[in-house]
Amino acid sequence: KNKYGADYFEIQDFLLNAKNERERLENFNETANKLLSKKLTLQENLYKEYNNLSTLRRKYSKEFSSNVLSELKELGMKNSSFEVSFNDIVSKDDCEYNSANGFDKIEFAFSANKGEPLKPLSMIISGGEMSRFMLSIKSQTAKYNDISTFIFDEIDAGISGGVAKIVAQKFANISKNVQIIAITHLPQISAMADNNLLIEKVEKDNKTLTSVKTLSESEKINEIVRLVAGSLDSETAINHAKELIQEAKNYKQIN
Repeated sequence: KNKYGADYFEIQDFLLNAKNERERLENFNETANKLLSKKLTLQENLYKEYNNLSTLRRKYSKEFSSNVLSELKELGMKNSSFEVSFNDIVSKDDCEYNSANGFDKIEFAFSANKGEPLKPLSMIISGGEMSRFMLSIKSQTAKYNDISTFIFDEIDAGISGGVAKIVAQKFANISKNVQIIAITHLPQISAMADNNLLIEKVEKDNKTLTSVKTLSESEKINEIVRLVAGSLDSETAINHAKELIQEAKNYKQIN
């Protein structure tokens, strides 16, 4: 009892486990061959799935790249180039079979200027370019992603006028499927928002605090006027702000 169990039932359990272990060892070669055969079958099936996934990726990457380039051109990056580069197809022997994403290793190659060679996106893209590039990507993929909120910080860097209007419209289109939070200083983007929040830094008791305030319709107009003219004294700026807001409302109703 000290060695095999405190009572009859524990000793019987030990005996049963010992018999099972002996049987496993006696049939080790047969069991190993069955497991190896099962492993090879699973790898064969998995390799086919990897190949199918890679084929689909390579097929649709061309259309995807073309669509992203079209978005970038609309956003003022007319001379940009973009493509998705893939590693060589991995053989069955070299495949690691350890990923739900297949054997592909993918890299985004990008060039912002005409005549410059494509290079890895992560090495060369600037902050302003990255914001617009991500907006282009999200415009193409928003409806496929299980993401509830996109946050764009200072996407308006280096853009104005017609491009700013296009960015605002793309925000409106994407927001049909997901929420967008955008930090901006552009009146076109502010006018398109369904809800506007004013973020300010204030000094109190020798401390700098950040306040966030939800704007009413009239306050929204005033803040857009500040973005346009810098003060609230311009009747032209006030009318322009109201016009921007109305244009944004019309766009969202039509689209």
